[in-house]
Amino acid sequence: MSDSTLPRPVDDSVRADLTRLRESIDNIDAAVVYMLAERFKCTQQVGVLKAEHKLPPADPAREARQIARLRELAESAKLDPAFAEKLLNFIIAEVIRHHETIADGAR
Repeated sequence: MSDSTLPRPVDDSVRADLTRLRESIDNIDAAVVYMLAERFKCTQQVGVLKAEHKLPPADPAREARQIARLRELAESAKLDPAFAEKLLNFIIAEVIRHHETIADGAR
């Protein structure tokens, strides 16, 4: 093993910075999970209302508005709008799946 493949010692201040940043990332990840859980609680209620009133599980017009809105938010937040759209499309697909399951149970 050459000297270039051996791990280099990390300066204490660099290690402290990494630890601080990683703790912030962990806190943000936890907040994202809890926010998604709250979002899904709301969308479950929407699914129940849709099933009770025989509305379709998907609402393409609303979904398109939400995607456009999220892309704008992403741009203002300096987040890649394409990434934000992919994330929202993934979430929407899961919500629709939940709504379909709720509707199937209401029949």
